Amino acid sequence: MLLGRQGERKPKLQLADFRKQSRLYILYGNYGPYYVGLARENSMGGRLRRHLNDRHADKWNRFSWFGFRSVLTKRDERGLRELKTLRTKAGGRMHQQIGELEALLIRALGLENNYAKMRFPGAQPWKQVKAHEVEEYLDRVARR
Repeated sequence: MLLGRQGERKPKLQLADFRKQSRLYILYGNYGPYYVGLARENSMGGRLRRHLNDRHADKWNRFSWFGFRSVLTKRDERGLRELKTLRTKAGGRMHQQIGELEALLIRALGLENNYAKMRFPGAQPWKQVKAHEVEEYLDRVARR
C-alpha cells in the first residue's frame, strides 16, 4: 500500500491509496536527482523494487513522485479517498501546461531560488504514511 495523508486526526484526516496513481517519479542519489521515470498504470512500488536490483541499484537512496490523477472526495469501503480517472487527452492551454512542468521541475530539483515564482494550480500535497504507521492511520479513518 502506498498510503498518503492530509491531516493527522479527525475531522481533518484524509487518506488515499496512491498505488494506482499515474505518476512521474525521481530517484535521488547523494548528489541530487539521478533518474526520472514514469509509471502510468503499473505499480510504482513494483518499479521501485526493480530499481533496487537493476542497473540503478545502489545509485539512489530516496525518491519523490508527482501524480496526475486528482483525489476525489468519494471514499471506498475502507474510508480511503478515491482517485479520478486519468484523462487520455491533455486539456488546458499550452502556457499553463508549460508553467506546471516548470513548477514540477522546481519542486523536484529543490530549487529554492525559484520557489516563490512557482505556479502549480490545483496541486494537493499529501504526506506519505510510513509503513509502520499504516494500520494506525487506517484505524483512525475506520472509526468514523
